[in-house]
Order: sequence, then C-alpha cells, then structure tokens
Amino acid sequence: MERFRQVPIEQVRDFWDRRPCNIRHSPKPVGTQEYFDEVEARKYFVEPHILRFAEFERWRGRKVLEIGCAIGTDTINFARHGAQVTAVELSEKSLEVARQRAEVYGLQNRIRFYLGNAEELTTFVPVEPYDLIYSFGVIHHTPHPERIIEQMRNYVRPGSMVKIMVYHRYAWKVLWIVLTYGKGQFWRLEELVAQHSEA
Repeated sequence: MERFRQVPIEQVRDFWDRRPCNIRHSPKPVGTQEYFDEVEARKYFVEPHILRFAEFERWRGRKVLEIGCAIGTDTINFARHGAQVTAVELSEKSLEVARQRAEVYGLQNRIRFYLGNAEELTTFVPVEPYDLIYSFGVIHHTPHPERIIEQMRNYVRPGSMVKIMVYHRYAWKVLWIVLTYGKGQFWRLEELVAQHSEA
C-alpha cells in the first residue's frame, strides 16, 4: 500500500479514463437509454447491497454530495428519487458519460457535475453543507484517502450523514482474484490486486 501512496493522481485519472468503471456492463451503444438501463440492471444485480446502503428514496428533497460518481448510476438514482445531487469525478471520460446519462433521463437540472481530484475538494466544489456525503467503492483508489476524509469535513453540519464503502483487503473478491488470475499464488497478493482489482 505504501507504494500506491507514491502514485501520481494523474496516473489514477488516466487509468479510469481508459476504462471507466462499469463501462462494459452493456454491449449496447454507450450513451443510449438502452445502454444505461442495462448498465443499471447489471450493476444492481451484481451488487444488490448498494440499494440498501444508498437508500435513494430517503434523500428526496435533500442535498447529496457524491464523491466519485463514475458513469453516474447511483447519481441518477439519487436524482430520480428527488435529491439535489453534486457529483464529483476524477475521470473526464467517466464524467462525460455521466452527463450524457443525466440528459438521457432528463435529470440534468437535479445534478451539478464537477471534474477534479477529491483530495482537493474545496478548491473546486463550493463549500456548503450537505445532508448526505456518499462514496461507494471510490476513495481507496486514490493515493491519499485520508485527504478526502479531511476535505469532507467542510461539507457536513450537525445531522449530516456520511456513507463510505471501501473494499477490504481480504474480501471474497480478493480471494477470487488470487484464485482466478494468480492460480492460488497468495504470495503475489499485492501484485494481483494491483493488476486486477477492477476485474
């Protein structure tokens, strides 16, 4: 992990620009409603726990700050359920797809999109309080996640809720990676996770 702390944020951004998260969840043309419907169906089929974790309907009429929106699946669902969403993303390519998605569903007026490094959130997102700060499977992909946590403090007030999901080092997914890509070579754990964590 210490090696990852030395990785320039530009390298992380370039990784996600080459392959935005969940971009391959549908073979349909990217940007069409059919594509986005299929991506969403697959995402919540594979990760049904997101629906319980996010509680989209709970945030109707409230302000949500999403750190790391990727191509916007959760973003759209917060907006669809009536939240005012501020979505932050490091990858320009991912944000482009998320904006397309908002337009396809006619929700662009419920979402403010910001491109930037969440380790420096206050430099590009206006500081104001939010009812929910939400980040699902994102901040462990940045070299300094503690900086993001520190930045989040500027956007909370008494009664705000912060929901963060990060992957555990010894999760079922890690075991699957080691068995599938490493053929059981547990001594290669760090290398295998670094290469295949988004498999």
